Amino acid sequence: MTSSSPAPAAGSRTTGAPAAPAIDARDVHVTLGGRPIVRGVDLAVPAGQVLALLGANGSGKSTLVRSLLGVVPVASGSVHLLGAPLGPRVPWDRVGYVPQRMAAGGGIPATALEVVGSGLLHGRRLLPPRDRRARARAALETLGVGHLLHRRVQELSGGQQQRVLIARALVRDPRLLVLDEPTSGIDLPTQEAFVRTVAQLRDAGTTVLVILHEIGPFAPLIDRAVVLRHGRVVHDGAPPQARGEHGSVEHDHTHPHADPVPPSEGPDLTLGVTS
Repeated sequence: MTSSSPAPAAGSRTTGAPAAPAIDARDVHVTLGGRPIVRGVDLAVPAGQVLALLGANGSGKSTLVRSLLGVVPVASGSVHLLGAPLGPRVPWDRVGYVPQRMAAGGGIPATALEVVGSGLLHGRRLLPPRDRRARARAALETLGVGHLLHRRVQELSGGQQQRVLIARALVRDPRLLVLDEPTSGIDLPTQEAFVRTVAQLRDAGTTVLVILHEIGPFAPLIDRAVVLRHGRVVHDGAPPQARGEHGSVEHDHTHPHADPVPPSEGPDLTLGVTS
């Protein structure tokens, strides 16, 4: 079993009873299509920490995150989110998730405002709150796409669709925000604007778990990095230094690095996390 002990969270409170970790995963194994993908991972993420999950293509990063959110089944081990065991007791309305490489419209004609507003729905809320439009508009404006609120998402560029998906996660005012390569394929100014938004969430106490192929503009925010290799934790601590061209300020960090498509036996990835 690979042990991964938490580093202190930036800005953590030191008075009173210690808060439960936002993520507490123990000896997690995931098997897809008969092949082990995640192998005995322990991961505890304190409330308020920004953790980068790093690793080469096929290392198991996305699969681990999906298992932590219940999108793919855990073969063995245990997962707690925000103090509750994985399942209906998790306060899913305070968990924001931006999956990798997913079209914001999902094949259904919808405006950016409607897609972001749908982020307020979850397993225990089938009707959106009355202030859904105002909250969705504010989330879009935070990402610099408020002017697109009435546009169909199918008409938007890939980078604009990604910002709509991010706004859909932010509209929940999440206590836990999980991002799977959120800046892949979007331009550097947009990346920097998004990082500023994440910084504001961190300052407000939100826990952030972000999968990255390259740390890039996230570097000032990262409290801790966990590196996976072949489904096991091989590093847990300070972010490793970029090497070669990836360490150059001139390097283009906007190109995508897609992990292999999961086996067809695995469940489909949905836009949101539901209980």
